[in-house]
Amino acid sequence: MTGGDDIPPKEAMVTYSLHPQGICETSKVGERTRIWAFAHVLPGAVVGADCNLCDHVFVENDVVIGDRVTVKCGVQLWDGVRLEDDVFIGPNVTFTNDRFPRSRAKPPRFLQTVVRKGASIGANATILPGIEIGQSAMVGAGAVVTRSVPPNAIVVGNPARITGYVDTIKAATVASEPAAPSVKASAVRATAVKNVAFLQFPLVRDLRGDLTVGLFQSEVPFAPKRYFLVMGVPSEEVRGAHAHKTCHQFLICVKGACSVIADDGTNREEFRLDRPTVGLYLPPMVWSTQYKYTSDAVLLVFASEPYDADDYVRDYAEWRNSI
Repeated sequence: MTGGDDIPPKEAMVTYSLHPQGICETSKVGERTRIWAFAHVLPGAVVGADCNLCDHVFVENDVVIGDRVTVKCGVQLWDGVRLEDDVFIGPNVTFTNDRFPRSRAKPPRFLQTVVRKGASIGANATILPGIEIGQSAMVGAGAVVTRSVPPNAIVVGNPARITGYVDTIKAATVASEPAAPSVKASAVRATAVKNVAFLQFPLVRDLRGDLTVGLFQSEVPFAPKRYFLVMGVPSEEVRGAHAHKTCHQFLICVKGACSVIADDGTNREEFRLDRPTVGLYLPPMVWSTQYKYTSDAVLLVFASEPYDADDYVRDYAEWRNSI
């Protein structure tokens, strides 16, 4: 031999576990990942550390899997699927990447489906292509997800609908209004969400009709510069899903009802606005989402500032990183 040129290259050290009946053709697998029997990972895939790919999992080439991801038995991850860190995929979940599949007719590009950090998808759910499952969202078993799911949302059914939000405190029911309290009978209830307040206003009744009243800057801690009304929202739709950098808001459902989620990054609480004598104060940098609108709901929102598109934070992960 003449020097090192004749010495065969040393094989890369394998730092993950591969079952004897499993096939892993990619070199991009993180440490301590386990690939079980009859699983097959194609050469272009990227798999993070501490993952668990169970029996009969198939991973196509254009797939990226983050760290600490669990994929249970019988799941196929097709081109375009992206699973961020700490995602759970239940058994027999079906991902798709072509809205109009035809035999032997490959589309110009496969749609990308993203499951954000910490989200979970229950057994036998079907995920249509080109959508996003938000951070920490929960997809129920057997759900058919046809649209993107907001962060922390719980969705069930076919088609999947939002039924709640994970780790959310349910606000206590507001007591029934007395028959004719004085104007000074407004009550402010502190909440689990930092600086958010739930207010109950007096209801004054007489033969001429009913009246309710609230005071800005004393009971509601800002002077409004703008108001807007939200109405005609289909029951399955979600409004809001953002935070404001500087704008304060105050919400009253003057007709019908809707639910509001307020999130400060530590606590998340749900409030039901179901009468014009209750309102919710939202300070800046609280993430807010409205859903469960009744068909006749009219939501009145007072804002402390004129409209400014730059005042909105619409990405949940960006908002979490900024608080």
